Amino acid sequence: MELLDWIVIAAFCCVLVGIIVWVLKSKQNNSADYFLGGRDATWIAIGASIFASNIGSEHLIGLAGTGASSGMAMAHWEIQGWMILILGWVFVPFYSRSMVYTMPEFLEKRYNTQSRTILSIISLVSYVLTKVAVTVYAGGLVFQQVFGIDTLWGIDFFWIAAIGLVVVTAIYTIFGGMKSVLYTSVLQTPILLLGSIIILVLGLKALGGWDELMGICSAVTINDYGDHMTNLIRDNRDPEYPWLGALVTSATIGFWYWCTDQFIVQRVLSGKNEKEARRGTIFGAYLKMLPVFIFLIPGMIAYAINVKTGGGFLPLDANGNTLSDAAFPTLVAKLLPAGVKGLVVCGILAALMSSLASLFNSSSMLFTIDFYKRLRPQTSEKALVRIGQIATVVIVMLGILWIPIMRSIGNVLYNYLQDVQSVLAPGIAAAFLLGITWKRASAKGGMWGLISGIIIGLTRLGAKVYYTNVPDAAQTWFKSVFYDFNWLFFSGCMLVFCLLVVIVVSMCTEKPDEKKIQGLVFGTATPEQKAASRASWNYWDVIHTVIILSLTVAFYIYFW
Repeated sequence: MELLDWIVIAAFCCVLVGIIVWVLKSKQNNSADYFLGGRDATWIAIGASIFASNIGSEHLIGLAGTGASSGMAMAHWEIQGWMILILGWVFVPFYSRSMVYTMPEFLEKRYNTQSRTILSIISLVSYVLTKVAVTVYAGGLVFQQVFGIDTLWGIDFFWIAAIGLVVVTAIYTIFGGMKSVLYTSVLQTPILLLGSIIILVLGLKALGGWDELMGICSAVTINDYGDHMTNLIRDNRDPEYPWLGALVTSATIGFWYWCTDQFIVQRVLSGKNEKEARRGTIFGAYLKMLPVFIFLIPGMIAYAINVKTGGGFLPLDANGNTLSDAAFPTLVAKLLPAGVKGLVVCGILAALMSSLASLFNSSSMLFTIDFYKRLRPQTSEKALVRIGQIATVVIVMLGILWIPIMRSIGNVLYNYLQDVQSVLAPGIAAAFLLGITWKRASAKGGMWGLISGIIIGLTRLGAKVYYTNVPDAAQTWFKSVFYDFNWLFFSGCMLVFCLLVVIVVSMCTEKPDEKKIQGLVFGTATPEQKAASRASWNYWDVIHTVIILSLTVAFYIYFW
């Protein structure tokens, strides 16, 4: 890092502080102001926030690292971003009509209070154990690699960077709420995109161009069935990424994440109306097509440069193996000139801060609205804001305490996150999907769909922990199903099972009261509600949707 880099970083921080100060001057009189930014966000702010919130550690470290180790395999998860369109076209009308603050609150309106509690607990625990801890861990690792500092003042620089990132982000999230998340994202998104595109361009230039990248990576065979690093669709016998399992599971996780996860949907709930919310998802879907090119492919570039240099580009871990997770920060540290490096560091900082701020805000909202307010419904609006701020502090502390464990498994960062999400998503996806498409789905049906997903998911994760540490365990049916069975096929089977649970239990229990589900399920909207939804879009919204879907199909064809 040279003087010019520090000047660029300082300028970025000054602009960021200016935005935060401006946000803090606006009044936060109630929970809607604090958690949803007063419900007056425009499509630009919503789309930018969706993208900036999504781009975090799993991309800077995990996705680029996966690109360096296995090529295009994980692109399925990124290209399924087209499902943001389902959020905009299908779910936004239901969420808007229900006027809910949280996704668990929506489940309570559609099913029962038990469903709300179950989803709230799942969401809060998963945020702390996966997203918050993973983002903070990655922040420390990225900045340690980029700055090239091992220790500072006798302290491991990893901890200085990680905790510094948390403290700065927590401060503006605690005091600024959702508005600080939305409006800092408008600054952070273009900087992140510009910095990452520069990495892509300079990486290709250093390697020798796109054809050189494809030539090197297509020569690498990654299984016994003739598939290469550049193949997106891999043989169904591939032990890691069989194409059918990858398609089904990435779609399941994509549906859960983009359409039902509080972390993403909260940005849409902050929209001033249905039109702005839908257009925000369309803008977000356009942006979501970029991560494959600005994170995964740079990981492949780092791998290809490492091959051309005889293994001298990427660092090695303690066992002498290539450290794939260091692909993106290594490109930053070794390829970028002064000034440009500072800009890219700002982009990395922007991505991590935006993702972390969104997590803090969503987590504190879940606790405040789904637990505290339910226990004390008479709490004043100002008190709810204060409780939300305290909850953010607690979540920050829990995330920091989990970092040492994350650091011990950091070499499998992206897989760790996808493993948890692959067993978290099916039960939730089944409850929401049938909840809005099938009027007969009963309260107990939705609730037991969630419960069955939790039980099976925890069993799978527990089996993985046990059998990983006991490699000579006896071969049983339990081990075959819950450990040996490919994780992608397992997740797909979980989805089918959870859907069947909802259907069977619903058919065996009392059907829901039609007045209770009015406007929450297809076929129950009033003529006025239908007219309002129809007036919220025009042919341009349809054209942009078709363009996004066409580009997605073209991507699959090219990398088939």
